This record gives sequence, C-alpha cells and structure tokens, in this order.
Amino acid sequence: MLLDYQNRWTELEASNNPFATVVMAHLKTQQTNKKPGERKAWKFSLIRRLYELGLQEKDIRNLYRFIDWVMILPKALEAEFWQEFKQFEQERTMSYITTGERIGYERGKQEQGQTLVLRLLQKRVGELPQEVRGHIQTLSLEQLEALGEALLDFTTLEDLLN
Repeated sequence: MLLDYQNRWTELEASNNPFATVVMAHLKTQQTNKKPGERKAWKFSLIRRLYELGLQEKDIRNLYRFIDWVMILPKALEAEFWQEFKQFEQERTMSYITTGERIGYERGKQEQGQTLVLRLLQKRVGELPQEVRGHIQTLSLEQLEALGEALLDFTTLEDLLN
C-alpha cells in the first residue's frame, strides 16, 4: 500500500499533510537501504520539511521521533547528522541584529564587566580611589576580563596598581 505512493512522490512533496512526510520517510528508508550517506541527506531533508510546513513544536518532535526511528544511521553519520541539525536549528533561531542593537549589547556587556570588576576589587582591596575607578571604566572588555582574572591574586591596592 505505501509502495503505491512511490509513483506519487511529487504529490507527497506538494502536500502539507504531516502524514505525507511519514510516507516519504518510509519510502526513502527502503530506497536507501545500502546507501547510508544518501539516507542521512534524506533524513535531514525530511526533518527540515517539518519546520518548513510550519507545524507546532510538539508535532515536529513526534514526527521527528518517527523519522529518527525509521531512518537509522551508522554511528559516525549519526554524529554528522546531529552537527548539521544543530547548526540548522541555530540558524533558524538567529534573528538579524541591527548594528545599533549590537552596539547596545556590547556596551551592556562592558558596563556589566566594569560593575563586576569594581565590586570584586572593592571587596578584595577595600575602597578604591576615584582616579582608579575612572581608569577601570576606560578599559576594554578584554582588559576587564584580564583584570578580573588577575584580581584573584590581589591582596592589596598596591597589587592592583602594579
């Protein structure tokens, strides 16, 4: 019965019925019996199709489980598949960030770094002179990170100044 769909592949591809993807997975599993590389490509393609159909997350998960169960891959190819799939999901969730948003994000990280380093230094060596505080606020994020690591060895204000 499922083999009848072999000649109706175009119809299956055009369908937005999730069951069409189930049938496609079954057919491609049979066709790629001795072709693991091809099976991996089809497995990825069929799972990507679930996202493109705009299905609900729980439906994607359930259909994914079925495809994963039917289209078994050798361990090495399975690892490759997971890497590619992880990258696909990351690309799907990445939205375009404007330059302004990026600058704001970086500035926020810088300010958080300054605040944290200042608090840790104050706890480690006591009250900091305004001149030292001002200097710390001019440091780049990389310099703040280096100072944050170095302050673990500080015991006095002189250690900081050195």
